[in-house]
Amino acid sequence: MLKKTLVAYTLIISLITACANAKPSPKEEPINTYELLNLFGEIMERTKSSYVEEVNDKQLVEAAINGMLTSLDPHSSYLTEEDFRYMNEQTKGKFGGLGIEVTMENGVVKVVSPIDDTPASKAGIKAGDYITDIDGESVIGLTLNEAVSKLRGKVGTRVKITIRRINEKPFDVTLKRDEIKVQAVKSEIKNDDILYVRISAFNEDIDKDIEKAVEKAQKELKNKLAGIVIDVRNNPGGLLDQAVGVSDLFLERGEIVSTRSRNEEDTIKYSATAGDIANGLPIVVMINEGSASASEIVAGALQDHHRAVILGEKSFGKGSVQTVLQLRNNAAMRITTARYYTPSGRSIQAKGIEPDIVVKQAKLEEIKNYGLNLSEADLKGALKNEQENNKDKGKTAKDKEKAEKAKEQNKDYQLVRALDLVKALYLYNLNDAVAMSKNSATNSEKDKSKGK
Repeated sequence: MLKKTLVAYTLIISLITACANAKPSPKEEPINTYELLNLFGEIMERTKSSYVEEVNDKQLVEAAINGMLTSLDPHSSYLTEEDFRYMNEQTKGKFGGLGIEVTMENGVVKVVSPIDDTPASKAGIKAGDYITDIDGESVIGLTLNEAVSKLRGKVGTRVKITIRRINEKPFDVTLKRDEIKVQAVKSEIKNDDILYVRISAFNEDIDKDIEKAVEKAQKELKNKLAGIVIDVRNNPGGLLDQAVGVSDLFLERGEIVSTRSRNEEDTIKYSATAGDIANGLPIVVMINEGSASASEIVAGALQDHHRAVILGEKSFGKGSVQTVLQLRNNAAMRITTARYYTPSGRSIQAKGIEPDIVVKQAKLEEIKNYGLNLSEADLKGALKNEQENNKDKGKTAKDKEKAEKAKEQNKDYQLVRALDLVKALYLYNLNDAVAMSKNSATNSEKDKSKGK
């Protein structure tokens, strides 16, 4: 038993000494590291001998390590072997659970965003919701990893969570755990000439998926594509290299994002390579309070370069970089090592991205006039339209399907506004190009006249 305890102390000493050996700031008094380690050892021994239930060294040491890391910020933590494996599965787009990205705030679990087509999103869980209880037990006092472990479980089993939402009474939701397969990129043509790209997470190779989607749309529309809407609402983020890759698709040059640690020499800048796959077509990026991390990098880069108009609501504000370091026991530690900055030097951390056009989500309803508005067709003796009898001819099942999709689309007010904006920008640019062409032709004629 003594040998095990000494091993535990050695592990703690190796972790803490590195922190303690850092030079104190002028205002701080020198820290007596060994005195603090002796205090730790005393507390550990007394806990083992006096706690109401038996606890082992592994439990206490892992809890101490996790406590040290989680006290720094909400995103630093110790990952057990199981946690580390789960995290790797997430970045590959396949894992088990409820389908929500969460963080810890004021002692309770806060939903950063639900993932599309998962038990959480289907049950109506929203970004900004607070989970206060899991299966009837309060989450207060739990670490984030402990809370997440309670939410996860065997596929097919159920879990009851209590949700607190602003301006609503607390309510319970029972969710069935499922294997989460994230289709990170979905795309379709909207309004006949606008490509809508939905990115639900920044997983591996999504930049390639988006590039294929744009190429397919241009081919399908025979190069009559009017513009692109990129939807990263409720996207909790993901891989940094994918955020850089997606931004690079639409930028010709310049910085995309920089990461700055406490040491200035460790600053890393990521820059765009030549080539815009959209060839300058209008782009609108949709964000909301569930857009975090990698989503904010893309929105910030395209906004600073004036390459896209950002529409929606202010983003989450997760602008810190986490480095995952694998440890000897197949576990890992995740620690915040830097902050993200947009090309103009803005820090995303705790501030988020402010949209260029603020559009709150709203419900669209058709106003019924109950026959009070008259048109030419309602006037007595009005001439008939000779094409009236043919108006329904030629309508195909595809046309009806389009009408149904348009009806469904109109339920999403932010999306309607984004599509309208892309079309307006496209027409404006088109008219501008026509005017420039006419001016050029006129000037050319004038020059010829002068030559005579």
